[in-house]
Amino acid sequence: MANGLLKHGVMDKPAILANLEALIADPMPYALKKGGKFKNLAESVINLRKEGRFVKQERSTFALKQEIAHFPVWGLEHIEVGALAQMRTAIQLPIAVAGALMPDAHQGYGLPIGGVLATTANTIIPFAVGVDIACRMCLSIFDLPAAMIDTQTDKLQQLLLDNTYFGMGCTTKSYFDSSLFDSKTWGETKVIRSLKDKAYAQLGTSGTGNHFVEWGELTIAEGALPNIPAGNYLALLSHSGSRGFGGSVADHYSRIAMSKTKLPAEAKHLAWLDLDKDEGQEYWIAMNLAGEYASANHHEIHNKIARALGLQPAMRIENHHNFAWREHLADGTEVMVHRKGATPAGEGVLGIIPGSMSTPGFVVRGKGDASSINSASHGAGRLMSRSAAFKTLDKAAIAANLIDKRITLMGSDVDEAPMAYKDIHTVMAAQAGLVEVLAQFNPRIVRMADAKEKPED
Repeated sequence: MANGLLKHGVMDKPAILANLEALIADPMPYALKKGGKFKNLAESVINLRKEGRFVKQERSTFALKQEIAHFPVWGLEHIEVGALAQMRTAIQLPIAVAGALMPDAHQGYGLPIGGVLATTANTIIPFAVGVDIACRMCLSIFDLPAAMIDTQTDKLQQLLLDNTYFGMGCTTKSYFDSSLFDSKTWGETKVIRSLKDKAYAQLGTSGTGNHFVEWGELTIAEGALPNIPAGNYLALLSHSGSRGFGGSVADHYSRIAMSKTKLPAEAKHLAWLDLDKDEGQEYWIAMNLAGEYASANHHEIHNKIARALGLQPAMRIENHHNFAWREHLADGTEVMVHRKGATPAGEGVLGIIPGSMSTPGFVVRGKGDASSINSASHGAGRLMSRSAAFKTLDKAAIAANLIDKRITLMGSDVDEAPMAYKDIHTVMAAQAGLVEVLAQFNPRIVRMADAKEKPED
């Protein structure tokens, strides 16, 4: 019906959605209206409810706190107003306990990218986790000289071409280790069961947008990493998440949260689920499975490439940056910590903070700063939107930058150009109190989704 109304220009999409929402809340006015476009649908809803089906979900209505609690901001001078406004709204949620904004922050949906929000322990916000659940970094360090990037460029480039797959809906046909799918968790809920085949088909693939797999030069200082002497090493770095599985989980439970938790318009994407109820538990199970799946995706890529290279990595470092964890604040309060585009940086915790395709990334060790809720940035952060990048950036200048930095690029487009991102050195300087830099990764051979692929993130 909706498609027909759109096709014939009877009503635009916002109007259709508004009418459907009103109809579900109270179908009677639509059923009584003679010749109404929604009359038959309204009558069907009424009949279903008489049979005890399609029961109206009760919605809880919540007001925001009147006072805005203090939350620390790192790199304030380089953070857009929209991101600050979103964080101010998030900290006003009745379930909010504490918050922080990282120096790579920019505007997103609900919680800003680079936002950290601690809520009461039994609540979780799907949009504060993010659409790409468990998006993460993974770094393999090989006991090989970084000079290989220049002496064996073609070989390393071919390894990426043979063992990585990019794009919306892309799949693989062979697996290094698919044992994750033996887990009973894949049968836990109807939603998970319905997505298992899709997840299996996409194991070992990467998405679009800022997802990448790249070779680079890793410079490690003496004593920085256990059992690895100082030097310049060949390293493989990847960035991607839980693919269509995580995206579908996020979409499904975000809709449920917003249907059950009514908030003011500016906060509607921050609707939460109660972990004491079925839908909250279902999301929690699915989110954690998405975390295991995202990790398995990276391991597939790294293990296949290591096998083809004929050498196992000397060390592997990895971390999530779109996830929610049960943790305790400094005062002992148990909370749910949402890190949407933020790296866990508890004391001694290793993590990876990338720059852009032509600027450095860093291996870091968290300092456990309580005011940041044990967090740091997840990257450089966008300086401009994708649409702004297409409108303002010059392809010739981008190409010149890549040549200057000796970058071999496969795929990508203008929206992922280095100029579309904040200066990573400025971002790292702003969070010197949050993490200690252990090593620097300079990308050299970069693979991303082809330009024709629409970004998912």
